[in-house]
Amino acid sequence: MNRLLLSFSLFIFLSINSHLSAVDSISFKFINKCRYPVWPGLLSGATSPQPPTTGFTLKPGKSRSVSIPPSWSGRLWARTHCSRDSYGKFYCLTADCGSGKLECGGSGAIPPATLAEFTLNGAGGLDFYDVSLVDGYNLPMLVIPRKATNGSCGATGCLIDLNAACPKELKLVARANRRRGVACRSACEAFGEPRFCCSEGYATPDTCSPSVYSLFFKHACPRSYSYAYDDKTSTYTCASTDYMIIFCPLPHTSQKLLESRKDGAQLPLVNKTMMYLSKKYAISRGR
Repeated sequence: MNRLLLSFSLFIFLSINSHLSAVDSISFKFINKCRYPVWPGLLSGATSPQPPTTGFTLKPGKSRSVSIPPSWSGRLWARTHCSRDSYGKFYCLTADCGSGKLECGGSGAIPPATLAEFTLNGAGGLDFYDVSLVDGYNLPMLVIPRKATNGSCGATGCLIDLNAACPKELKLVARANRRRGVACRSACEAFGEPRFCCSEGYATPDTCSPSVYSLFFKHACPRSYSYAYDDKTSTYTCASTDYMIIFCPLPHTSQKLLESRKDGAQLPLVNKTMMYLSKKYAISRGR
């Protein structure tokens, strides 16, 4: 009788615990608006539990929701131009995680990569999130909270395809076509100089200032991180909500979403911004 009662109690405990975990988890809905497939990757912070998946395929026009553990911190991105080599090893031209597999399994994105960074249920019970171009850029991305709650709950990201306008010294090109840009490197990755990396003698906000290269990213994507100390206009907070992560968002749709929220800097539309950037940042390292 005691065994039966113990088994029943254990069943009830596990059922309640499972239910609470499902309620507490956050849903990230990944949406691919690109005209090509992407391969999202996820990396947990050192003390955060692993999500159900660390990498998967997302075809054009498709979406997938992933349940993220409560109090999770980590980053996510999209790999592009992926395939398998003659040995069956999986690899991507941009944002590859180097695992050789579809799942990243604890490996982060190799720059350049557009990154979304999250700390869920942080200080004050708020989620802290941003879209970062500090490690470069490989495709447009938009993060949108599903509902506005405590915090600023702003949409953030980058609508612009920067690969065409990328300064030539930062441009990562496909081997088959030397003129075709597939990603845009950061100045830190391209040149390795402390003043661009905010390292050594430039490792404080007072000594590391925006460069002409980080301003290229900032003018195109005013809500995104453009260099290491670009905090004031780039970090957003929200609470008790799910999130949509959209790759290659449609500019006119995204602009309407941002205007309806009235939450800060507008994201510029593509055509005019591309023309502006191409002229303004026809720069070279020597200038």
